[in-house]
Amino acid sequence: MNDHGPKGSAQPGFPSSFWTANGTELCERAAYYAMASFVVLYLGQLGFGAYWPSFLNSSVLWFLVYFLPILSGSLADQYGFKKSLLVAFVLLAIAYFLMGYPVWFGGAKLAPVFSSEVTVGWRTAVPIVGGVVMIGLGGSIVKPCIAGTVQKTAGARKTLGFAIFYMIINVGSLVGRGVAFYFRRRFDLSAIFAVSMAAAVVAFLVVLLVYRDPDVEMGNTEKKPGRSMGEILLGMVKVLGSGRFAMFLLVSSGFYFIYNQVYNLLPLYVKRTVELTPAMDLYTMANPFVIVTCQLLITLAFGKLPPIKSIVVGTVIIGFSMLINIAPLYLGGGVSPRVWDLLPMGSLFIVLTVALIAFGELFASSRLYEYIGSLAPKGQEGLFLGYANIPMAVGSLIGGPAGAWLFNAVMCKGATKLPSGLLKLDPRAAATGWVILTAIGLCSAASMYAYNAWLKRQE
Repeated sequence: MNDHGPKGSAQPGFPSSFWTANGTELCERAAYYAMASFVVLYLGQLGFGAYWPSFLNSSVLWFLVYFLPILSGSLADQYGFKKSLLVAFVLLAIAYFLMGYPVWFGGAKLAPVFSSEVTVGWRTAVPIVGGVVMIGLGGSIVKPCIAGTVQKTAGARKTLGFAIFYMIINVGSLVGRGVAFYFRRRFDLSAIFAVSMAAAVVAFLVVLLVYRDPDVEMGNTEKKPGRSMGEILLGMVKVLGSGRFAMFLLVSSGFYFIYNQVYNLLPLYVKRTVELTPAMDLYTMANPFVIVTCQLLITLAFGKLPPIKSIVVGTVIIGFSMLINIAPLYLGGGVSPRVWDLLPMGSLFIVLTVALIAFGELFASSRLYEYIGSLAPKGQEGLFLGYANIPMAVGSLIGGPAGAWLFNAVMCKGATKLPSGLLKLDPRAAATGWVILTAIGLCSAASMYAYNAWLKRQE
């Protein structure tokens, strides 16, 4: 039925650009998560040392992806989503090629054991750094274009539209990890970037051949004037000049600081102390699997919780998710013995950690947007929601270097190197690192609760 059908008729289906946008998002997320769990390991095996892998992965790549949509979203509005997406996927395809280039064509070798020293040469470092920056740039363009398409085409069914969108993100995550697992086992670790590049090319073709700008498809011919750089900077001043909002961004970044460790500290911990060839793509599948299977249940059971209480619960969960890794340190045999001949004890607890983090995400992530909307001055809700990714950007900026320091300087203190190349940790030192991470999560939850109480007193 069309939009002009009689009352009582079935609602019209979502327009084609809604579905092609979601298909494009599936490809982009598959590309990203095909390599996300291994970036720090890949860079470490190329000789980037103990700290540079986490810095490049988190403080550069993740920071750009979550901070730049403030600018790239405005540019996409000005030049059109289709042109912006085509540019984004060209950048991403080139970026993934650059990430694999040193091994494919540059003669670089992946060392089986990490070195704490930086041994990488400039012929390897230049394409890798270029690839990291371009992934950040390309990813920052895709985010506002796809979310914007869903917003413009879902009509009165935005809740359903964004539920489908969020589900597609996690399906893409599962697909990317699964395909990458097959190819890296068949070839070597650099194959994950071939998978990512292929997914980016497919996404480019979908946009080029099928995707239509939502404004064109929905008949919105009136063009809104694009914001200039000066207007964007003025918007940042307005948002960050709001004391209560800036404080919220600070206290909520603790959640994402912990979340960021899934792709920084956890891979380092497993690779260097538990097993030399960890299946981090399969282990981190626990995150999208829990979200896909439990999202409806959590929403039905706890959806009526006030946003701030839900965020605090999620932050407490994500904090305690780190603490459980103390258990295998003191169990008989430590982290290395295999459980039911499936995977090492330490790896099993990492999978449980990732699953618990997903539960924390279900309680906190979506409610953050709801809470941010309530903090915005009347009439400026859209402006403030445009900055909703800043906590993730701040958590990533700090999380990479801090996570690398926690692992190398705290957890590995007093560790001895085994003949296999793995490190045998001092349980007290390793436990101290997990306790620090838990304390950061709990402090973030407490500060969030205190902030909300302070805000109520102000009102």
